[in-house]
Amino acid sequence: MNLNHDLEKLIENLPVFLQNHLNKHNSKDQLIEIVLDLGRRPEARFLSGPEYLSQKIISWQDIDFIVKRVSRFSNENRAGIEKTFHRISCIRNRQFLINGLTCRVGRAMFGTISVIRDLLEYEKSILILGKPGVGKTTIIREIGRVLADEMEKRVIIIDTSNEIAGDSDIPHSGIGRARRMQVPNTDLQHHIMIEAIENHMPQVIIIDEIGTDLEVLAARTIAEKGVQLVGTTHGNCLKNLIKNPILADLIGGIEYVTLSDDEAKRRGTQKSILERKSYPTFEIIIEINSSNSWTIHEDVKTSVDLSLRNNLAINQLRQFFLAHKIEIKCQSLKTYHSFSLENQNNFNEIFNQTGVPWIYMNGIKNDQIFQKYSKIFIIYPYSISNNFLKEALSKIRVKFILTTNITKASLIIGSKRQLKQNFNLKKLANKKKIPVYSVNQLTIYELTKLFKNVV
Repeated sequence: MNLNHDLEKLIENLPVFLQNHLNKHNSKDQLIEIVLDLGRRPEARFLSGPEYLSQKIISWQDIDFIVKRVSRFSNENRAGIEKTFHRISCIRNRQFLINGLTCRVGRAMFGTISVIRDLLEYEKSILILGKPGVGKTTIIREIGRVLADEMEKRVIIIDTSNEIAGDSDIPHSGIGRARRMQVPNTDLQHHIMIEAIENHMPQVIIIDEIGTDLEVLAARTIAEKGVQLVGTTHGNCLKNLIKNPILADLIGGIEYVTLSDDEAKRRGTQKSILERKSYPTFEIIIEINSSNSWTIHEDVKTSVDLSLRNNLAINQLRQFFLAHKIEIKCQSLKTYHSFSLENQNNFNEIFNQTGVPWIYMNGIKNDQIFQKYSKIFIIYPYSISNNFLKEALSKIRVKFILTTNITKASLIIGSKRQLKQNFNLKKLANKKKIPVYSVNQLTIYELTKLFKNVV
């Protein structure tokens, strides 16, 4: 894609004196946004910093010149330019007349998610955190393209302000084969999220800027239906979500719990403590620290629990550079529930100390470690929500591992109706001699009855 061509489409909608200056500017490719306020000099903001574009002050005629050449402003005071990712935001006076414009440059940047490509293979829901303007929308646009084109998934983008797929009825080629559903009003975003599930059978739904309690509830509903979510929200780090009463439900919700005297003494805490209410809607969180440095929480549940106990969670710092060099630094701290599977003694010690009722992994690195524990089930779930299985099996005190690799599974669990339709799965299970168990209804009673028969 020719990025300069898209930038030219923005510049040609500016007054002539600004066009001439920008076309000759040496740092044109590093332009972030242009600020035009009535009665003030026009200002451009580059990666290197801001600078004035002209000695001439902006007049009503200059603002009117731009407004007539862009699309109609929405209720959120945003407009765009057809077949581009540029965003024009306006400021109004008390008479609702436009007296200021912010022209933000939008670019389709390929290869920006190479540093997290492995996370997309896990098929987990991913939430991206970052300050405004750090590039969250650019990242999820590229994620949508990779999931749709390279991984051949059915992807639907909920495009509330037309920033992800451009301001046109025809989506920009930057999203690849992904489909786009436009939202006529931001208040209706949660309705469109649910509509996408009910009408279009997506495997992945992408949402930009989750911010209201209804959108949080819709995201949780989608996740419980087994659909992968990729979303963004404002915030610097995981602790911002924990302290935000509306967004906290994205990571399982936070509540006060009163412990007994013995339990509080055993933990060494006060009787009233903060605990996570349920399983997180998003299983992976990516914090955008800067344009080339991201912090990864691969196990949000554990990170939240450790954070509430004032312990540092295990996280990764991933950095990438212009020379296609990627560095991954993992800060591994010895904390409750954290252990290395590559060290069998460490595993045995922590398992005996904590009595963890279940373990969740994406893959199994050392099968011999688990052969010693015959009552740990390695489960391949089929058409059943991972969150439901975790919650249900934890309640009935079953030690288990969820795996996405069917060849590593010791048993397969799925709904009876779905398993009947998948002959290839049955054939592979017979070949590998993996038992397949089906349940008529996804209830704790059915799972309890099933595991009594298995044992």
